[in-house]
Amino acid sequence: MIDTVLQAWVRLCKPLGLNYGFLLDGAERASFAHGLWVTLELCAWTMPVSLLFGVLIAAGLSNGPAWVRRPLRGFVELTRNTPTLVQLYCAFLVLNMLITQRLGEANPITPFMWVVLVVGLHKAVFHAEALRAGIEAVPPVMLESARSLAFTRGQTLARVQLPLALRFALPALVNNLVDLVKMTAIASAIAVGDVTYESIMIWSHRDNVLELLLFILVYFGLLTWLVSVLGRWLEQHLRMPGYGQ
Repeated sequence: MIDTVLQAWVRLCKPLGLNYGFLLDGAERASFAHGLWVTLELCAWTMPVSLLFGVLIAAGLSNGPAWVRRPLRGFVELTRNTPTLVQLYCAFLVLNMLITQRLGEANPITPFMWVVLVVGLHKAVFHAEALRAGIEAVPPVMLESARSLAFTRGQTLARVQLPLALRFALPALVNNLVDLVKMTAIASAIAVGDVTYESIMIWSHRDNVLELLLFILVYFGLLTWLVSVLGRWLEQHLRMPGYGQ
């Protein structure tokens, strides 16, 4: 059934000058499908990693002592002011080499994990800035109410500030996640077999760059659209009734 559909697709596109013949080759089709799956895995891992570190960094910047805030501020400035690709190269070609020299074959960090860590931390600093703005936007009267209930600073942050900051910062967080999905394409720079890397391997043999780029554009467009739809649903679901009206 699948082969019949793919053959029909190839015949349909041929008069348009588009050569999708690689879909009829079992090995190339399998490698392209593997690339689609790896990209999904990258998105599925980097999103929660970036959000987790974003919350931790925002908490440290807002409520941490000076010895925590200053290094975090330096990390934020360094991370958001340098290209993600350069950060990935530094992590994989320098840090990974040092770890390998120390541990040898026992190095537990794979190229896939380096992409997750670098992209996740890169977007985490943008999440943190959005959440920090949300924390600072919490009305003082709510903080006074928390103090009147004998909440500690940690309890106030966890039970009052962060839940409200999440609602305030949600549009910015969704925008960051959309950008994160697109950013996973840099995985191909260190030979992680995502959809971009597998496409490069295919078009280097078949010279069908346009056809595969169209596939990549549609695929990433679909993924980012799904993230946007989920973000809009969360905005509606988490909206505070009457707030700001």
